[in-house]
Formats: sequence, C-alpha cells, structure tokens
Amino acid sequence: MTGRPLRIVRLANFVTPASGGLRTALRELGKGFRAAGHEPVLIVPGDRHTDRDTEQGRVITLPGPLLPGTGGYRVLVDRRRVAAVLEELVPDRLEVSDRTTLRWTGRWARRARVPAAMVSHETADGVLRTWGLPGTVARRAADGLNTRTAHVYSRVVCTTEYAEREFVRIGARNVVRAPLGVDLRERHPGLRHPGLRARHARGDEALFLMCSRLSVEKRPGTALDALEALLRRRGRRAVLVVAGDGPLRARLEQRARQRGLPVTFLGHVSDRALLGALQASADICLAPGPAETFGLAALEAMACGTPVVASASSALPEVIGSAGTVAAGGGEAFADAVELLLERGEPERRDAARARAERFGWAAAVRAFLAAHDAEILHGAAPRPTLPGGVA
Repeated sequence: MTGRPLRIVRLANFVTPASGGLRTALRELGKGFRAAGHEPVLIVPGDRHTDRDTEQGRVITLPGPLLPGTGGYRVLVDRRRVAAVLEELVPDRLEVSDRTTLRWTGRWARRARVPAAMVSHETADGVLRTWGLPGTVARRAADGLNTRTAHVYSRVVCTTEYAEREFVRIGARNVVRAPLGVDLRERHPGLRHPGLRARHARGDEALFLMCSRLSVEKRPGTALDALEALLRRRGRRAVLVVAGDGPLRARLEQRARQRGLPVTFLGHVSDRALLGALQASADICLAPGPAETFGLAALEAMACGTPVVASASSALPEVIGSAGTVAAGGGEAFADAVELLLERGEPERRDAARARAERFGWAAAVRAFLAAHDAEILHGAAPRPTLPGGVA
C-alpha cells in the first residue's frame, strides 16, 4: 500500500451517453476514488477529442470509430494516440475495462512499470457462446484469451465468484474479487409511483420491467417470449416495459407487433429519477442476459424493492440470492420463475429484494477496487451510505 495520492488512469471502450452498467460503474468508482483522495482519469472513445473535469474526475474522450451493428458504440483503435496520452499522463496505476481491443495496454504498462489491472466485466466464454460459438470452441478460445490477459496485467479484477471461475480454470494467480454496488440513497422503495404504474398497467395486470441493452449477448427476446408464455399459456394478465436501446430494438418491436404482445419500448431512459420510479413501480424485473458478471440494473431494481428473475447461467443468482428466482432456459423457464416469485406475498418479496440490495453499497465497492490497486483511502474511511430515513 502507498500512503500518497495516486493518479489512477482508467481506459474503457463501449461507453456512450446511452450505455448502462459499465458507464454507471465507471462513474461511481471514479467518484469514490476522488473522494478517497486520489486522482482518477477516465479515457473513453467519442466523436471528437474532449478533456473536462467532472464529478468522477478528469474525463478525456479520444476520437474513435463507430462499431457497426452495435447501436452507437465506439472503440479506441488509434494505439499511438492512446499511448501518447498515457505517456503524457504518467499514471501511477492503470485500470482497463476492455480485454479485447485494449489488451495491448497491459504490455504498455509493463514497459512503463505501471501496475495495471484488467476488470472482467463479462465472461469471455459466455459472450462467445451468445455469438453462436459451440461450447467447447468458446471455452477453448476464452481460455487462450484469458491466459494472455492474466499474463500481461498485474491483476485481474472480477466482480463475482462467477466471473472469477474462468480465470481459476486456467490457474491464474493474480485474480482479486471486488464487487460493484448500488446507490442506496438514490434507489429505494419510496420511489414507487402509482400514477406511473397506472400509465403502463391496469390494476389487474402484472407490470414487468426489463432494463437492458438490446443486443444479442443480452438475450432481450427471452423477456418477450416469457410474456407471451404467461399471457397465452398461463392466462396471466401482464405487460412488459423495456428501458434500453440497441441494435435489436427494431426487430423486437416488430416481434411484439406481430404477436400482439403488450410491450412498451421506451428506448434509453436518461432521466435517472424516471428510471428509478419505473424500477420501483414494477412487480418484477426481468434480467435474461446469460453472460452477465454482475447485473447493475437488476441490483438497482432490487434496491427499489422490486425482485428479479435472472438467467441461471449468469452471475445474478449469486447477486440476488433468495430475494429473486432464476430460470435455466428460455421464455417458458422465465415464465415458470415469474410464477414462483409472484406466489410470494408482495410485501415479503419487496422487503427481501431491498434487504438483499443493502449488502451492495458503492462504499464497499470503492474500498475493494482501491485495495486491488494497492491504494489507501487518504481522506479517512469511506463513509457508510445513509439510507432513506436517515438510517446508516
């Protein structure tokens, strides 16, 4: 550990104004690093070069091309320019949130003698499987990628035991665990809004919410399949609201129209207060992504008192615990899990969801990430979050 302020330079791709979990994690961790007395600098791709000071520290955007078929994601591909910025910044620590196109920065850090950490925001074999690779092929490719990643970085940071498994499988010894978190003051059950709920669902209808990027690896179509199974084969009255955008949106809207499904597509919801009210007003949040290594949107819903049905193949069973249910399969399996969850009394399931979320505050996440960087909290211990009503 070092007792001096550190310049922690963070690199990330696939971050846009409309992106979700990664953007939230980068923002909250940056705020925490800064509050702890360090100097966080975030470098992300954009349509032009910018350099500004924000609540999460200094944020630099470098021009990066749009990645076709991703709905607006950009990537940092000009290695010379990125390396020049890194050399100018002279970081004390490097944190990288993309182990594909940015993996070369591990070698740069070694040459510069800068301790570098790669944050595993997704499992490599899980993503490869969602892209259609057979399981054995995906695993072999993932093992090769992960072996090279673990070799070039000082540490690999995994947010859950689930994310850690694929590195344990290859015998990596530089893996550390650091969970993500949720703002327990911004997200709470008091955000429940009867008027907003009535706008989307009648009194006898269950209101389901999916907050997700609408892309292949998130499997958003599973939520529509589950809704159809509940409506047509279970006789349950229900509606689905989708908060999120992405390359599959037009196809999903067409599917909903063709099947006559009551689905409202809101697109990206930039209003955090509105999103919180939606999360608090829903009966159940659906999280069908099979390769999620944490699931921030689902955790936010739980903080609002809304339980979650998640894919059994993701890390979310580890996060939601007994406060939600899991589905090992597609739409029918999700429909079964929804029915099980709705059998619980509403007060019971909402209280359980909030109680589970209270285990995941951002203060603990910041401490864990700083420990991964061998960085001390210089401004005293990270404060315990104050919950609504003044309860610490």
